[in-house]
This record gives sequence, C-alpha cells and structure tokens, in this order.
Amino acid sequence: MISAFFIFNQKGEVLISRLYRTDFKRSIADVFRIQVVSNSDVRSPIITLGSTSFFHVRINNLYVVAVTKNNANAALVFEFCYRFINICKSYFGKIDEESIKNNFVLIYELIDEINDFGYPQNSEIDTLKTYITTESVVSSASVEDSSKITAQATGATNWRRGDVKYKKNEAFVDVVEVVNLSMSAKGTVLRADVDGHIQMRAYLSGTPECKFGLNDKLVIDRNDKGTVSDAVELDDCQFHQCVRLNDFDADRSISFIPPDGEFELMRYRATSNVKLPLRIMPTVTEIGTSKVSYDVTVKTNFHNKLSATGIVLKIPTPLNTTNVECQVANGKAKYVPGENVVVWKIARLQGGQECTFSATAHLTSTTTRQVWARPPIDVDFQVLMFTASGLIVRFLKVFEKSNYHSIKWVRYLTKASGSYQVRF
Repeated sequence: MISAFFIFNQKGEVLISRLYRTDFKRSIADVFRIQVVSNSDVRSPIITLGSTSFFHVRINNLYVVAVTKNNANAALVFEFCYRFINICKSYFGKIDEESIKNNFVLIYELIDEINDFGYPQNSEIDTLKTYITTESVVSSASVEDSSKITAQATGATNWRRGDVKYKKNEAFVDVVEVVNLSMSAKGTVLRADVDGHIQMRAYLSGTPECKFGLNDKLVIDRNDKGTVSDAVELDDCQFHQCVRLNDFDADRSISFIPPDGEFELMRYRATSNVKLPLRIMPTVTEIGTSKVSYDVTVKTNFHNKLSATGIVLKIPTPLNTTNVECQVANGKAKYVPGENVVVWKIARLQGGQECTFSATAHLTSTTTRQVWARPPIDVDFQVLMFTASGLIVRFLKVFEKSNYHSIKWVRYLTKASGSYQVRF
C-alpha cells in the first residue's frame, strides 16, 4: 500500500527515508521537495502528480510523508502517519529535527517493525516497547517470554501485556466535551454542536475485563432520532479497537479489556438537544460617530452546585477606537488595542447566577465613515461535572480473575475555546 516513507525538515532535506517497493527510487524525494516544500501555495495534505500520491503531515516544521502509486485508503495512510508520530513521542518525547537526528537508528527500527513491504503492521505502543527498547524504555521480557510477545502481537489483545502489575488498582474516566456555538444578533442559534471524547487511564493489574454503561436512552442511529423525547442523540461515535461492539449495540454498555495506561476509548459528536452552559445577552449601540455603548450579560444555565471557571469574553470594538471605559461587578475588563477587543475575565461564576459588563468606547473622527462589521463575541470557559450533550456514565465495573479491589473515578468537563460565538 505504502511504497515509500520520508521525513523532511523545513528546508526539504531528507532526514529519514525508507523505500518499500522497487517502483520508486530515492529521487522521488526531490519531487516532493520541489512541488510541496518549496511551493508556499500548497494547502492540501494530499498531492497527486501523475500516478504518484504524496500524503504529508506537518509537525514542528517537519514533514512526515507517505508515498504510493496505488489507489490507497487515504484515511488509513494518515492514520499510519499519526500513529508513527505518537510512537515517536512515546519513545523520545518531542518530535523535532534534533530529536529525529539523535534517534535515527531507533526510528528506522520502529519503521521496519510497524511496516512490512509497505503494509502497516502492529503499531500498539505497549507491544512495541516489549521488544524495542532504549535506555528510557526497558523491557522486562526474557528470551523465554518471546512466545508471549508473539501471541500479544498477533492475538486478540495485541494492545495489552498480560503481566501488568500495580500496587493500587485504579481506573479514571474523563468525559470531555467541546461546545461549538454560533448565535445570531437576534438570539437565533445558527449552530450548536458538541465534539466529545471519553479518555481513560487504566492502572489495573493482570488482564481485567472492564464494563461501563452509558445513558439508557441513547440514540445513535439517525433513523431513530426523535422517537424518544428526552433521549441523548449522537450523530456518530468511534471506539477504540478494544471495545466489543456487540455489547454496545445490545444494551449501550461498553465492554473491553483496556490497554495499559492512557488511551481514548470513544469519540462522538452531537448536534441535537445541546445544553448551552452560558447564555450571552449583548446590547451594543452606536452613538453617532464618536461612541459605542456596551451592555453584556452573562448568565449560567446549569445547577447552582456547579460553577463555570476561566470565563473569558473577547468583545470587539471598532478599528478607530481610542479608549474604552469599562464597568464590571465581577471579574476584570481591559481594552486591548492591538486586538481591537475588550477582554473580560471572570474567574468563577456559580450556576443560576449572572453578571453584567458595561462600557463606552470612544472613537476618533474619520473623514469617511466606514460600516463596522461587528465581529462576534468569543467566549471561553470550563464547567466541571457537566455535559452539554447530556451523556452520562451510569456505572463502571472491573472484573479480574484474582478478584482484586479497584477504585474507579468518573469526571465530566465541558469547555469552549474560540468556538463559542455570539453576534450582536
């Protein structure tokens, strides 16, 4: 599938190269350097020249490039590139030109292990660290354990070793959601959706069987949407390979043998019944050509036992603003001329509460009056133990043949970062 693999620096110099097929020569690297690295107009991560396709990912001024002449699955090629990047991060931390040069022997060993004749092979970090070691990655496996390694790499649970041991057995589940909002000046929701993922950290001995359940009323099939009024509706979801999908389809429970350490268990998206944590109500009035008055109210829309933290509103001002007089009862507000915004920061706001911002922007007189475009107000925040989609974890259970006691933790976090916008 992949005929060649390269890593280039920002000058187009080849740092790593591996040819898997005879239909390519190393000079193919010159084509990528001329057509992509030296061409600032290139925007697409896929460039096809004749019958040759270049798939590239940029990271820290490096180009990770996979080349093929086949009609390859683009998603699979990019998945291979990102897996390679994650493997390198796990072995030697930050990926930059210096770290690539310092670890080129290890990188060639990893490339040859995860790709055989152009076909991606096992790329589970936990398995690779069992038999590809460095000074910082030491394997406890002996020669007698080679059969276990083979079974792990080719068996049903290639993502986990069977000899993992912990003094304290714990499992942490984080449900993290990013809310995206676009609201019109009339208060109409133009867009409201949630990008969520369930992150898990499993520090469990042996080969445990984990099971946790999500909402009883959880709808994923688009054809079933609207059949249950109070259902949590997901547009789509993706699972880690360890999840048994038959159990999920039957009773919305997730059964799996977890990888050791941290991994992403599930990723999902929701566009229906989104609960907006903050409501922003702006009133902005242009007074002649010399002033603009602002009255902005922030109201929380969740239980009073919860609180929003790190709230930051970026309120736009006209380009010819000279200074802004601000009045706030909560937080701090400051005019930032370089960005043409007033930044209003609120450290914490309890559920059911509201606070108000008032200001007057003074403008310089101009010979020709230009219409102010009125960019939207950007809002950043975090709310712990709240989900905008309504997704909840009903239970979390760990089963292991030694029947040890385990401690389970579930945390929810809803946040927005530059994706929560309200027009005025």
